[in-house]
Amino acid sequence: MTQGTALITGASSGIGAIYADRLARRGHDLILVARQQDKLHSLAARISDETGRAVEVIAADLGNASDLARVEAVLRSDASISLLVNNAGIGTHTELLASDVDRMEAMIRLNITALMRLSYAAAPAFVARGKGTIINIASIVAIAPELLNGVYGGSKAFVQAFSLSLHKELADKGVRIQSVLPGATATDFWAIGGLPVEHLPSEIVMRAEDMVDAALIGLDRGETTTIPALADIGLWNAFEAARASLAPHLSASAPAARFGLAAPAAT
Repeated sequence: MTQGTALITGASSGIGAIYADRLARRGHDLILVARQQDKLHSLAARISDETGRAVEVIAADLGNASDLARVEAVLRSDASISLLVNNAGIGTHTELLASDVDRMEAMIRLNITALMRLSYAAAPAFVARGKGTIINIASIVAIAPELLNGVYGGSKAFVQAFSLSLHKELADKGVRIQSVLPGATATDFWAIGGLPVEHLPSEIVMRAEDMVDAALIGLDRGETTTIPALADIGLWNAFEAARASLAPHLSASAPAARFGLAAPAAT
């Protein structure tokens, strides 16, 4: 019995390829999206042979507007799609002043614009059917931006904020939203950025397979935000409680008294 179709971006290797494998074994047919068509076809053939699931591929560069539009059209028109995994993204550990601004802009197009547009394409169809799931792959730098490049951290902070807002808006319409915040994960992310993962302390690096398996367990448990490395969920709950406690105090008709400004004269 099929669980519907999962469309996965950045699916040709790493985290995306593992999501493809795991979701097929859970009963999903697949649509795999990535730039490298040969890798996609190889992965699709292996997964289909091993699981018997139907696997389609779409070769697309989501940083390219016309390629992105093709994938958006599939999300809007294919009624079998029940799950979107927004995994495609790029990053860097290079400090801002040593980074190329054009590359930073390309990062924003992929990490933010593409993810946002694909979510906008999927969400109305899911709402119309009364069910669907969107998984957005963020990063721990969404809440700890000082750890890596600021544009990368800012892009992942967008993913986290966007996911929380979507959850609030769509939960009562049958649509589930999960953001996943991996820490250092053993993929080619680090090597592409010039720092092979072998150069990182082994105690902070998680196997990509373990990261995805933990994230899917978090999804099964109904988590809106999943941090696979976080042992004490109470720390996250306290973080969220502190954030919620700020909300009533963030907007007022006058500056706070701590600034020592005189109240405006009555007119």
